Amino acid sequence: MWLRTLRAAALCSTALASVLCAPAQAAYPEKPINLVVPFPAGSGTDAVGRIFAAELGKILGQQVVVENKPGANATIAAQYVARAKPDGYTLFVTTNTSHSAAPFLMKNVSYDPIKDFTPIARGGNLPFLLVTNPKQPYTTVAELIDYARKNPGKVTYATGNSTGIVAGATLARRADIDILHVPYKGTPQALTDLIGGQVNIMFTDLASGLPFVQSGQLRAMAVSTAERSEIVPDLPSMREAGVDNFDLNSWNGYFGPAGLPPEIVTKLNAAINQVVNDPDVRKRLASLGFDAFSGTPESFATFVSEQRDLWGSLIKDAGIQAQ
Repeated sequence: MWLRTLRAAALCSTALASVLCAPAQAAYPEKPINLVVPFPAGSGTDAVGRIFAAELGKILGQQVVVENKPGANATIAAQYVARAKPDGYTLFVTTNTSHSAAPFLMKNVSYDPIKDFTPIARGGNLPFLLVTNPKQPYTTVAELIDYARKNPGKVTYATGNSTGIVAGATLARRADIDILHVPYKGTPQALTDLIGGQVNIMFTDLASGLPFVQSGQLRAMAVSTAERSEIVPDLPSMREAGVDNFDLNSWNGYFGPAGLPPEIVTKLNAAINQVVNDPDVRKRLASLGFDAFSGTPESFATFVSEQRDLWGSLIKDAGIQAQ
């Protein structure tokens, strides 16, 4: 018996046997994964994130649990994920709000959007609509601008995220109108007050706003991009509506904390790409107004860095001061 033990010890002392004798590593994932969403339940990112969570759970063989941590322009959730253990069990589905805009909209952001996260994959884009309450005396962007010029400070615009904030301020600057900003903690609350007539207009993502447009509770006037959207091809772009140099879109993507092991990044990236390449899933996401696509972790990392610089310029050009 002692001889066999001695021989085993000698074997494990060799370079080759150090691999053979090492304890087996558990295959990732071996327990449920927490997917943090920085916006409230009912928001566009939440709705899309829940579809991804369900599909990723099927692919990875473990439940992916959505946890909403809304508030402070998505910085509460971002800070939470940045401080989490980089083991692949705390992931972040977020948008340009936390990683492109918040560092320029807020003075005291307690995380670095580049250094404190591991980019995993793009999820796609959430195009935005300019919507209004149907009871308002304008039906087009041109009529809205004319009304706002005749009634300075009387038109209010609701926001539930950074894209809405920057879009509203950009409209005011580009159209040379005086409109009043009314911020909300999240998109669902802002839409509720818009429908109720407490505020007048809003830039909202298609996933959140389109059902209310289809039901007649809201009127859509344009998409927030320079070109028309394939999802709502009948709506004019902002350029067609008479507002030049207006091209805003909200991107969506997946991150882990900094230091996420490469093998976990590779596995999660492959799973996310599998989700967006499923025709049935893409159709479901498109019905929410979400344009799904992905790519490599490297291309996503480059994109995030470029978007941070782009949104910094947009916010500066819109005359928004950090709060």
